[in-house]
Amino acid sequence: MDFGLKGKTALVTGGGSGLGKGICEILAQEGANIVVHFRSNEDKVLSFVHDLNEKYDGNSIAVKGDLSREGDLNTVFDTACNSYPEIDILVNNAGVWPKAYVKDMEVDEFENTLKVNLQTPFILCKKMVNHLIDQKRKGKIINIVSQAAFHGSTSGHAHYAASKGGLVTFTVSLAREVAKHGINVNAVAPGIMETPMITNRMSEQKIQEAYHERIPLGRISTPEEVAYTVAFLASNKSDYITGATIDVTGGMLMR
Repeated sequence: MDFGLKGKTALVTGGGSGLGKGICEILAQEGANIVVHFRSNEDKVLSFVHDLNEKYDGNSIAVKGDLSREGDLNTVFDTACNSYPEIDILVNNAGVWPKAYVKDMEVDEFENTLKVNLQTPFILCKKMVNHLIDQKRKGKIINIVSQAAFHGSTSGHAHYAASKGGLVTFTVSLAREVAKHGINVNAVAPGIMETPMITNRMSEQKIQEAYHERIPLGRISTPEEVAYTVAFLASNKSDYITGATIDVTGGMLMR
C-alpha cells in the first residue's frame, strides 16, 4: 500500500532508539524525509541516520537536543524548518519513565515527568500548528501516549500515567481546535515493547512474569509493530481520523 509519504518530511522526537527509531525506519521506508531528534548516543544515531540515507529515497538528518530545555526545543524545531521547506508530520515520541511510588515521590520528579512528557509535546504542537497555518498547508500530528493513560499504574509510574493521560486529552482538544485548518491530531497508545526503556530496567524473565499474563496475545511487541500504526496516521489513508487514540497493546488495553 502506498501511504503517500514520499517527499513528506517528519520530525520524530526521541528518534534515535526504541519506538522512535522504529518509527523513523518505517517512515523512511515509505519515502519520507526524517528529522531524527536525539539526546544521547550520538555516534549510534549518526550511524543510524547514515543507514537511512543509504537504504531509502528520502533525506534524513539528526538533531541533538534536551527537550526539557526550551532553548533546545526551539533549536530542534528551527533546525527542521531551516533544513526542509515544509514539515508535514510531527511525532511526539520522546518521553521519560521514572519509577517512584507516590508515598516516596519527589515533587521535582513529578514536575520533570510532566514537563518532558506533556509540556514538551504541547510546545512542539504549538510550533507545528503555527508552521502549518502560516504556510496554509495540511499536516499530521501524532502523540505517543500509553496504555497507562487509561489503566493507571500499579508499579510506581503514577507520574508517567498522569502525563500520558494529560496528553490524551490535550490531543483531543487540539484536534478540535485545528481540524478547520486541515490538521489531523491523533495519538497512539502502545503497551509493552522490546525497547531499551524496558529492557534496561527488567530482565526478560521479569518482563515475562510481569506482563505476559496481562497481554491476551501472549507476547510483548516490537517497536516496528507500533510504528506501522504511526505511519498509517501520518499517511493520506487516515485523512478522516482526528482526535482518536489507537491502542496497539496486544489486547492489554481494550476499550
